[in-house]
Amino acid sequence: MTTVTDLYPTRGTTEVSVPRQDPVVWGGPGTPGPVTAAELQAYERDGFLACEQLIGDDEVGVYHAELERLVADPAIRADARSIVEPRSKEIRSVFEVHRISEVFASLVRDERVVGRARQILGSDVYVHQSRINVKPGFGASGFYWHSDFETWHAEDGLPNMRTVSVSIALTENYATNGGLMIMPGSHRTFLGCAGATPEDNYKKSLQMQDAGTPSDEALTAMASAYGIRLFTGRAGSATWFDCNAMHGSGDNITPFPRSNVFIVFNSVENKAVEPFAAPIRRPEYIGARDFTPVR
Repeated sequence: MTTVTDLYPTRGTTEVSVPRQDPVVWGGPGTPGPVTAAELQAYERDGFLACEQLIGDDEVGVYHAELERLVADPAIRADARSIVEPRSKEIRSVFEVHRISEVFASLVRDERVVGRARQILGSDVYVHQSRINVKPGFGASGFYWHSDFETWHAEDGLPNMRTVSVSIALTENYATNGGLMIMPGSHRTFLGCAGATPEDNYKKSLQMQDAGTPSDEALTAMASAYGIRLFTGRAGSATWFDCNAMHGSGDNITPFPRSNVFIVFNSVENKAVEPFAAPIRRPEYIGARDFTPVR
């Protein structure tokens, strides 16, 4: 069995800070795709790329209707892939939507979507994770500050930072309804969190994150160094961001839902191995083990 070097230690007795060991943009200047050279430079610098309109109004209607259909389906609610709000018991997220729904599967294959992922990562890609986030109004809880890669490395076994996420808005993102916040430039430092991973951590963390959460002191230092960017935009807009970008979102106490579809693309050259800091793998609907390239 081949041993994979752990470049990013985490979940130990103390919190550690490690400089990024991997490129941000893996594709060369000639790598084809819809992202411009200037946009790639901005992504390299900031760790994210905002797109004012990735999909059109008619398409938003199709995807939002599919989201509503899935959320209303009793069979989907009863499925382990559905995560409910701890207080309201409303559906918070539905995972693996590209396998549950052909509508969302077609979005994953859309060149406007997967083409950007291939260009940034410099290779064919597969879906490491997909989900719809519903975030209804009047009390939907937020997602605390975290680096996705810290979790995907510790609990899913992704060796390197060669993964990109896209959040596509299916409702308006206001400054008030729990929008995505990212610390620009934070993707260049890996923050290894303190504390061991409980065996079934995913069951709790998908509702309220605990293990893999940075300390207040570390977050204060990073926010002071990098600042915080809040993303707003109309339905159909999108935000691409690096797997190691420190990000989070607040509660939504407005009447206005903030729904989006979230797709994580990983390079086929960065396939998951055994978890680096967890006793067992998370279920495949959260961290895929099917590495078939998106076609």
